[in-house]
Amino acid sequence: MRLGDYIEELEPDEEAERRRLAKEKSYAITDHLERFERNFEQALSGDTLVGSSAPSIFVGRSNYPDIPVGVLSPVGDEAQAEEYVTDGKWYQQGYAIDDVLQRRTGLLNSSKRTNVDSPGIASRLAPSVQDVWDGFVGVQREVAIADRPVDLEIGLDGTPDLGLDAGTDVATPRGPRATARSADLTENPHVPRPVKKTLEDDDWQAQGAMTYLYRRGFDVYEINSILSAGALGEAAQRRLVPTRWSITAVDDTIGQYLRGRIKNAPSIDEVQVWANEYMGNRYWVILAPGTWEFELVEMKSPGSIWNPAPEGNVWMASAAEGYEGRSSYVEETAGAYYAARLGVLEHLESIGRQATCLVLREVSDDYWAPVGVWQVRESVRNAFDGEYGTAETFHDAVSTVTQRLPISLGRLRRKSTLAAGLQSNLSAFE
Repeated sequence: MRLGDYIEELEPDEEAERRRLAKEKSYAITDHLERFERNFEQALSGDTLVGSSAPSIFVGRSNYPDIPVGVLSPVGDEAQAEEYVTDGKWYQQGYAIDDVLQRRTGLLNSSKRTNVDSPGIASRLAPSVQDVWDGFVGVQREVAIADRPVDLEIGLDGTPDLGLDAGTDVATPRGPRATARSADLTENPHVPRPVKKTLEDDDWQAQGAMTYLYRRGFDVYEINSILSAGALGEAAQRRLVPTRWSITAVDDTIGQYLRGRIKNAPSIDEVQVWANEYMGNRYWVILAPGTWEFELVEMKSPGSIWNPAPEGNVWMASAAEGYEGRSSYVEETAGAYYAARLGVLEHLESIGRQATCLVLREVSDDYWAPVGVWQVRESVRNAFDGEYGTAETFHDAVSTVTQRLPISLGRLRRKSTLAAGLQSNLSAFE
């Protein structure tokens, strides 16, 4: 489909847009916290939360290396525990921002502080993390490696701190928190065979183990949880990894693996423009013939999160890599870079091609609360569903798409490495 026709078909239905915004901005979080409090009181037996089912874990990063580690469990909705797990299903189900926040306000984070290397920081004789499969840290690790929610009982110190931590651009928001005294399994968790294999191999480096699990059909969400619990890597190197760090580490590692898979593949043979929009974020993915290069440019509108001043200018950030990848961490676009890159590389690997890629992310003021980097990953992954637009040259594609952006082509060129090279490299795409 010609790019002009493709873009015309993207025009939103204004009435549908108004309905969507009305739904997204229904600030009903207080009601959900009140419902959580009622459910919590009903579920509590003395100071023990009974009949709980934990689908996931959280590892914090405050006061590293002595960090909070917790199990996340829905209160009052244990039968639907799997629906509280952050993964690609949230995109497929069309979750809006308030849907995510409602899920998080119903999820209790029962946590204790521990050391990333040892569950008992008071004693030099305490076993290291790879040896611990009992106590609170052991239960948390059992939850992380299981392939379904795990039933348990949690002993608590005091009442939960009700409230919603808005989260970050990487990790999802967090709901009520409580200090845990203990945790006990009430069933035997089911651990998939590939996970058992990575646990039993004490000499397997974490990168190789992550790649192995990915090739065995595990998505990055599952791998992230296992890595965060200190259950991957060489035995002497295993440690608890803060959730925010592990998310980016897994995206980066799997991205490097996929980049290696396409480096000798033939190039695509036309300039393609793919688009997707989700939660007030619009993504343009421009693929052009050539060897692997990648760049993410972010544009955050005034009034959106991370650029809250309503009368300010569009905030911009960018990061890029060439054929050999990067040797340093991306600071400016952080986890969004690795999540977007993963989505592009998965697509190229699936078609056995390589390409030069420019991803443009426009964050509108409809993105009124951060929900985590998963929405970047899933938006780019799903951008490749359906049709795409074609252009004669990379220059034509960028120029046409820029007409739909809140910035000028000149400003984009000043920020983007790939767009800045349009004039000098134009012949390569003709």
